[in-house]
Amino acid sequence: MSTRIVTIPNILSFLRLLLIPLFLILVIAGEYAWAVVTIAVSSLTDFADGYIARRFGQVTRLGQLLDPLADRLFILSTLVGIAIAGIVPLWFLAIVVARDVLLIGIGIALANVGHGPLPVHHLGKMGTFCLLFAFPVLMLGAAFPEAVGVTAALGWAAAIWGAFLYWWAGLLYLRQALVLVRGSRVASPASSDRLDR
Repeated sequence: MSTRIVTIPNILSFLRLLLIPLFLILVIAGEYAWAVVTIAVSSLTDFADGYIARRFGQVTRLGQLLDPLADRLFILSTLVGIAIAGIVPLWFLAIVVARDVLLIGIGIALANVGHGPLPVHHLGKMGTFCLLFAFPVLMLGAAFPEAVGVTAALGWAAAIWGAFLYWWAGLLYLRQALVLVRGSRVASPASSDRLDR
């Protein structure tokens, strides 16, 4: 794994972070169609940075941190924006935010025992994909009310499935973290019992 900072995947992840405030401004202004375009561009950069990193050997330590961070922040900002706009209810916002709070707690617990972040699980990526599909579809219904019958059905099906996968991955991360934390606690006393000569 490379320690490089300036790579194409990292630049794309950083671009995704820059799109977050733009998206929120568009939602607050009621420019839902342009907000959907912003989400689409973000989703394309998410796909492109992962593909380029694997295809051209540009996997970096920074990228492993930046990519999931950009994903979570974009999902959170999108969800907050559309919740403020009344497109999704607050209870759905709470479900997704609670999972991210769980991951923050897992990250802190792992850091305390000297472990870095866990690798991204494919279920988490699938959940992220479903949510990033659901939100623009739901926003299209707000931008074009005549299509709301179709957009609501598609959007909520993807949103509920995405939230389920999001939490499923979160529970798998929790199980992995518990194994690592317990293993560290067992190894620590064992190493301290040995007398150096």
